Amino acid sequence: MTYHYRSSLLLWLLLPTWMFCQPDSLSMVRRMQWFKEAKLGIFIHWGIYAVKGIDESWSFYNEYLSHDDYLKQTEGFTASRYMPEEWARLIKSSGAKYTVITTRHHDGFSLWDTQGSELKAPNSAAKRDVLTPFVQAVRDQGIKLGLYYSLPDWSYVDYPNETRNSKRYEPGKEPPRWGHFLNYYQGQLDELQRAYHPDLWWFDGDWEFNADQWQAAKVRKHLLEENPDVIINSRLAGHGDYATPEQGLPVRKPEDPYWELCMTMNDSWGYQPNDTNYKSSRQVIQIFADVIGMGGNLLLDIGPKADGSIPAEQSRILLDLGRWTQKHQEAIYGTEAGLPPGYFNGPSTLSADRETLYLFLPYDPQGQIELRGVKNEINRIRIVGEGTKLDHQVLMKPYWSTHAGLIYIDVPEYVLDHDVTVIAVQLKGKLELE
Repeated sequence: MTYHYRSSLLLWLLLPTWMFCQPDSLSMVRRMQWFKEAKLGIFIHWGIYAVKGIDESWSFYNEYLSHDDYLKQTEGFTASRYMPEEWARLIKSSGAKYTVITTRHHDGFSLWDTQGSELKAPNSAAKRDVLTPFVQAVRDQGIKLGLYYSLPDWSYVDYPNETRNSKRYEPGKEPPRWGHFLNYYQGQLDELQRAYHPDLWWFDGDWEFNADQWQAAKVRKHLLEENPDVIINSRLAGHGDYATPEQGLPVRKPEDPYWELCMTMNDSWGYQPNDTNYKSSRQVIQIFADVIGMGGNLLLDIGPKADGSIPAEQSRILLDLGRWTQKHQEAIYGTEAGLPPGYFNGPSTLSADRETLYLFLPYDPQGQIELRGVKNEINRIRIVGEGTKLDHQVLMKPYWSTHAGLIYIDVPEYVLDHDVTVIAVQLKGKLELE
């Protein structure tokens, strides 16, 4: 009994300090495991804003056009070429393990047949619930389901904020009216939970009010009671499980143990035909390598058209990404953050057993690359996805010293991937650094 007690006490003392700051810290490691291993998700912004190809919700909030004109887009939201099975197959082919779709953005337009509002897809030109068939298609492909839900609803008559310069009321001055809105949004969450049982909730818009006003703690508790395995992003007014930096790639590894960069392919979240500023497939892959090298996930966005078709440029990037992830999957899924800065001039990941180091070369190596500070002896160095063994040379490591030397790896041009080349450095033992 004493042995077990001391072992348990030692394990408890070794737990990371961040765990003690979490409301359900001991269950979080278990709940977050699939997310940590997944690495790649696809974000989908789809709504009536795709009809005119304008900014989602912000167009009327910022008073670029009237609210009435914005809502007229429901007449053009046809979903006439919407094939959710093809969406799901494309998402899976990209290498993504989960997807997040906008069930309702700040404009209040819901993709499912909600009972809480008349502003919904069945009342648009589509004349049907467009969320349910997508959920089924995603489940059929074995992809984890995330539901984006905006806390604000700028179209709802009992929501305080209407536009940037127009307020309906102040919550503190009209508690019954604010309570009516809270019942509305929490009722919609119940609808979504009962109908779809998501693996992940992706909240947005929490900046408009504080956690107490949103009843964030109550909402989190309720969602976890309904589904103890569900995970929640950080935008539930600080009551989430992981951080969500947006658009900007972190310069250094975030302190949060779990995090996800959400990013557009061009500059827009929803479909905007005038926005042709697309990142190249290689740039997307390079960013992805940087993200997983720092232990994070990438949530890459697509914006389907109002008819439900996915723009060709976006499909092409997903297919290119899929070619690369399929070839290099051992260096991606289930790996850990790689080397700290200064050890290698590029991103890296580490296998779960910490005995294989993966080096990503987002540049032309000019025949040779350098690895510093690794104390282990090398078993083998090879090109991931095609197996070519690479020659290497260890310098400045005297036989009597335990210090690391400099490892130079020869990388011939014929083994280079046309996007990002990945090298596996198989070590003798678990990684040890200088």
